[in-house]
Amino acid sequence: MLSINKFLGSISALCLATMAHANEGEGVAPAAARLMDLGNGWFITSSMVTGWAISALIIAVILVVLGKPSVLPGKGQAVFESVLEGLRDLFEPIIGKKAFPAAFPLLVTFFIFILVHNWMGLLPGVGTMGWGHDVEGHFHLTKPLVRPFNSDFNGTIALALISFGGWAIIVLKYAGPALIIKDLFGNKAEKSETPGWLYPILSLVFLFVGLIEVFSIAIRPFTLSVRLFGNVFGGENLLHGTGFFFVFYFMELLVGLIQALVFTLLTSVYIGLLCNHGDDHAHDHAGGHAAEAHH
Repeated sequence: MLSINKFLGSISALCLATMAHANEGEGVAPAAARLMDLGNGWFITSSMVTGWAISALIIAVILVVLGKPSVLPGKGQAVFESVLEGLRDLFEPIIGKKAFPAAFPLLVTFFIFILVHNWMGLLPGVGTMGWGHDVEGHFHLTKPLVRPFNSDFNGTIALALISFGGWAIIVLKYAGPALIIKDLFGNKAEKSETPGWLYPILSLVFLFVGLIEVFSIAIRPFTLSVRLFGNVFGGENLLHGTGFFFVFYFMELLVGLIQALVFTLLTSVYIGLLCNHGDDHAHDHAGGHAAEAHH
């Protein structure tokens, strides 16, 4: 009982220290603290250490909870399979059955990784423990020991680049260069239903639209990273500025979930735009007609 009381006392002291620091009204630094200088411009930052630690924790929890997969699932395996089934129902119609087996592991990893890192930034002490000095009787934090991975712009850029690389590999494998070029620059109008004089003009229009689409594809890593960083970093500043007020705290729980879904859904939409052209539906439709003819 004594050890429990000590533990609760330590947690309470940590929460009070966090709120005391937050009430100073100072914003959170956008750059993560450099913990170790490796030379030649390479550093190990607090957000990198947090990312490694939380990633190792995620892997350990999954291995412990799942254990050895069996036909008759235990409680941990049943919960994990339910989550996977829900995500499968969400992503498969967007991506299409053809590219889904290759894209699903990437999307699930993104969702779990981003969600856990978004929520771990809400723990007491994250961003408020570290090194600093006293300023007029108040402790001023200059080098936080723990920093949420997704509140560091470098971290969200890395996630966006991985998303872009996965997208490129999957669409090249399951759509192919020819289909990609046709989808981007091809004339979408039906030639038989379009006047002859109008069809070449539409070809030029769709070529120009394709160039705009190429530009939008090129900036996807930037938009993905900025969206995630802006929401997480903004929420971190909001919590620190309001002393972790419980209304904003629970709002950030929701924001963390939404941002994990948004990042993952956008990645799946980008893949589905080129890989999901209704082939599965056409195949099912043809199979239905064949069955009717057989009967």
